[in-house]
Amino acid sequence: MEEYIIRPIKDTEIHLLKEFIYEAIFQRDEKNLLPRSIIEQPDIKVYIEGFGKPDDLCLVAEVNEKVVGAVWTRILSGEVKGYGNIDEKTPEFAVSLYKEYRGKGIGTALMKSMLRLLKDNGYERTSLAVQKDNYAVKMYKNVGFEVINESEEEYLMVCKL
Repeated sequence: MEEYIIRPIKDTEIHLLKEFIYEAIFQRDEKNLLPRSIIEQPDIKVYIEGFGKPDDLCLVAEVNEKVVGAVWTRILSGEVKGYGNIDEKTPEFAVSLYKEYRGKGIGTALMKSMLRLLKDNGYERTSLAVQKDNYAVKMYKNVGFEVINESEEEYLMVCKL
């Protein structure tokens, strides 16, 4: 397996979150991918627009000097809340890897690193929403997320830090 490093995102790389938010969208039908313009919808762009506020945290995974994945958290409040929003003190979690780097442990390493960073920054928990049939549910459970609520299609999950 290729070596990777996990490090904080650089200001010059924040634009990459547009790529990673698209990659984070669970697409059931690989032959009919959603258009990239979907990231401009208010309920999706809220995860990346204006990233860099005091509560925004982001780590990236790098392989051969190329950023191949990212994990980031934001406290989403105001008019447009995230899908996994539970309150105004809990950062909402997003993780994404380019397809060719999935299944190699990089996503799990990114998540564990972010959980440590959140804890070190004094947060008590973090949350996320995920479609029930998303392969990532298992990874989320393995790093400590638990289902606290569910709808017909999604789980709302929380990880206590």
